[in-house]
Amino acid sequence: MTSQTSSVSELLKRQVEHLSTLAAVLEKELQLISSREAEPLMKLLDDKTQLLEVIQKTDVEIEKAISAQGSMQAEDDALMEQAKSLLDDCKYRTQVNQKAVEQGQLRLTHLRNLMMEVRAKESLTYDKKGKPKGGTLGSGVSA
Repeated sequence: MTSQTSSVSELLKRQVEHLSTLAAVLEKELQLISSREAEPLMKLLDDKTQLLEVIQKTDVEIEKAISAQGSMQAEDDALMEQAKSLLDDCKYRTQVNQKAVEQGQLRLTHLRNLMMEVRAKESLTYDKKGKPKGGTLGSGVSA
């Protein structure tokens, strides 16, 4: 039974390490989102995906080891709480990153709208009565 106990403990320790790494990856992701560095961000997202797969596999291994053992030791409970705390931190960081991406998209939409307004003003002409009239500048324009 001692081998199963250490197995659960070792798996939990490994999971805590994985979750700590994920928290660091999420922090780096926020920096890359803020600085709008696309290539390093895409590489980081690939790394994050692989790390999430490892975390998911380790979760399955932990679940199997705990059910085989029947109950958890006090040390295992402490490691489990640490893992849950790290997981909550990672969830929070993910929400922050999501908001940063949404804000970036809003800024891009706003910028696009401003550019369209400027183009519309540049193509503004006046009719014979002096009223503003949107139109396209073409070869028929004479000075």
